[in-house]
Amino acid sequence: MPEDTAPPRPAAAQAPGRTRTWAPPSPLDVRRTLMPLRRGGGDPTFRITPDGTVWRASRTPAGPATLRLTGSPAAIEGTAWGPGAQWLLDGLPSLLGADDDPSAFVPRHRVVHAAHRRHPGLRLTRTGLVLESLIPSVLEQKVTTIEAYRAWRLLLLQHGEAAPGPRGAAAPPGMRVMPDPAGWARVPSWDWRGAGVDDKRASAVLRAVRLGGRLDSLADRPAEEASALLRSVPGIGPWTAAETLQRSHGAPDAVTVGDLHLPHHIGYALTGEPRSDDETMLRLLAPYAGQRHRAARLILLAAPGPPRRAPRMAPPRHR
Repeated sequence: MPEDTAPPRPAAAQAPGRTRTWAPPSPLDVRRTLMPLRRGGGDPTFRITPDGTVWRASRTPAGPATLRLTGSPAAIEGTAWGPGAQWLLDGLPSLLGADDDPSAFVPRHRVVHAAHRRHPGLRLTRTGLVLESLIPSVLEQKVTTIEAYRAWRLLLLQHGEAAPGPRGAAAPPGMRVMPDPAGWARVPSWDWRGAGVDDKRASAVLRAVRLGGRLDSLADRPAEEASALLRSVPGIGPWTAAETLQRSHGAPDAVTVGDLHLPHHIGYALTGEPRSDDETMLRLLAPYAGQRHRAARLILLAAPGPPRRAPRMAPPRHR
């Protein structure tokens, strides 16, 4: 089956959309705030149309739903469809950073200060959906970004369901909602392999979905406590927990440790040295204790990474 062709599935039930308008209390960059939720340009759960409209499909505790964001930075209009529509609208302010407190951040380096001034509308999103952030983070373990994004896209096209949407409106085609825990458990071994997911990562996903709603209940726990509980699940380490909590909790201090590129990028931006390790990165970010993830995001936005020493590694071919 071609990679971009989804098997036919019944369309999601369609109903009139529900709408909510929210006025942010301070400058807000909607696209940059939500961009960490997009897993590549072909992510079936996330679209930005040419007119700037943001679309996002989620599996909420109330069921699948699709959210459309329009309007201006001063008044953002969210319209949602599907059984989980009201759940998404209730969480709209948190999704757009209302729970985030950027005033607690004090830049300590020139490059960070410049980025902080240049991006006043950056907020840390909080989805309240742990499993939704955890599964793609597991898929990103120990592989290239291209491989991980491909796996997420293929698995959703094959096993997700059509995203709810408006009747007769221009919803982006091909949007999907990720499977529920039972749906993930039914993914056959050959589809994991066909998506390039090895047994170790597939097993970690299956262990996580067996916990199901118990993992999503971690959204109500403090980030440090939720991190410890996540890391108690075999196959979920500090890297995966941090990547999850950055999105589910909007955790400002959830710095990603164990990443292949991040220490080099931060080290190069702050010292000019092209090669760094986790220990060096944590030392450089120590002045931002409590806000290390925000500092890292600003550095990634403002400063180029170190020059590459070799061509980008091509992802392996899977049969």
